[in-house]
Amino acid sequence: MTAKIGVSLPAATFTVFGPDGPAPLTSEDLFKGKTVALFAVPGAFTPTCSAKHLPGFKAEVAAFRAKGVDTIACVSVNDVFVMKAWGADQGVGDDILMLADGNGDFTRAMGLELDGSRFGMGLRSQRYSLLARDGVIVELNVEAGGEFRVSSAEYMLAQI
Repeated sequence: MTAKIGVSLPAATFTVFGPDGPAPLTSEDLFKGKTVALFAVPGAFTPTCSAKHLPGFKAEVAAFRAKGVDTIACVSVNDVFVMKAWGADQGVGDDILMLADGNGDFTRAMGLELDGSRFGMGLRSQRYSLLARDGVIVELNVEAGGEFRVSSAEYMLAQI
């Protein structure tokens, strides 16, 4: 699949850190019947992701809610423990759902993988944001390599 506007999101299972530890969360459970703002980062704790991308969405939680977004989610090809630690480090609490795509299954199914082997990172996700309604992509903003502009919270808010 190549992600594009009007296409249903692929079936996948993420891992989230719940009250009893790591737990699966299917894409169907995440997206069905909801409006979801999802953004993907190449890696937790990486410079742009930690200094701009995640903090931008955290700062705009109320604005997203006011525009009818039910869930704000961050996905990365990292394990659930890294995503939990990064969320705690950034103080996102329950405002942003931290999704581990540890094996990159969702990322590959979206057709948005990035080969970070040159930097010792292996398979990662491209940086992007999307808005989905009931599992269908209605906005999709994929960054050009090395950029951070169209996947920002501010850019997405202007689209809603």
